[in-house]
Amino acid sequence: LHGRILLGLAVGAGAGGIANALWRDSAQLLWVVDTIANPVGQIFLRLLFMVVVPLVFTSLVLGVTGLGDLTKLGRISARAFGLFLATTVAAGATGIILVNAVGPGRSLDADVRIGLMEEFSTQAGARVEAAAASGFGVQTFVNIVPRNPVDSAARGDMLGLIFFSLVFGVALSRLGEARAGPVIAVVDGIAGAVEVMIRIAMATAPVGVACLIFVVTARFGFDLLASLGLYAGVVVGGLLIHQVITLGLVARVLAGIGHMTLLRRSRALLLTAFSTSSSNATLPTTIRTARENFGVSSEVSGFVLPLGATMNMNGTALFEGVTVLFLAQA
Repeated sequence: LHGRILLGLAVGAGAGGIANALWRDSAQLLWVVDTIANPVGQIFLRLLFMVVVPLVFTSLVLGVTGLGDLTKLGRISARAFGLFLATTVAAGATGIILVNAVGPGRSLDADVRIGLMEEFSTQAGARVEAAAASGFGVQTFVNIVPRNPVDSAARGDMLGLIFFSLVFGVALSRLGEARAGPVIAVVDGIAGAVEVMIRIAMATAPVGVACLIFVVTARFGFDLLASLGLYAGVVVGGLLIHQVITLGLVARVLAGIGHMTLLRRSRALLLTAFSTSSSNATLPTTIRTARENFGVSSEVSGFVLPLGATMNMNGTALFEGVTVLFLAQA
């Protein structure tokens, strides 16, 4: 699968770059992008997002009930959150050190800076206003507890869904086998059906990935990347440092797994994450990879990985740290 996804990435990027170079802004290319490539890519993304809510719910419920002992659940939670915090801090620090050392914003071409300001100032202003209105404080933590778990699931509020799933799993584990057994069997059956749906969705991955990458390269080509090359280089360099050094050490020290083994067994999920740009869309592949390629138990993977997809965004921490300082420099 990872080979086919990689081939899809290469074909989509190459075809989009050629199309942009030969027929940039042509009506025919825009028609292909809007009528064929983008809809196919979006269908692939929707197939992945479609299974996220039932996957998170069933994985967490089965994970909590499978662990059984709430003391064991507490130990795993403490280790998981400790690891999340440590790796996120390391990623953010890596990005901040690099962007201060290289200073990509100070070398940005003046014409490019003006063009970006003109094109995106309205959109950026709206996001700043929305962020200022939302705020962060005690209410942020209150909102983790959902008023209506179905509404949280419908809106994609993953923290609310996770909280409800954890509480539901803990409640089931305290009911006793006679009453909890039938409910757990139903949840397990749903989880099995979701796994089949994931396999169906991933069968379309090479075509979906090719279309997603084609849309980007056909619309923008590689000119913008060249203009922002130093900024992009700092981001990618920071990600490589974090992947190779920080996560490589974590895998070696805590799991006894070499870095090359880690990368080789994770190829499918890395390519899926790269092409979809979404931790939640990649979650089905992550859980499948953990269980099949690393032998992680269903209980641990089902409990830790949905939490990680929402709370443990190392790449986002690094990227946003670099981006904020890049913008300040520019």
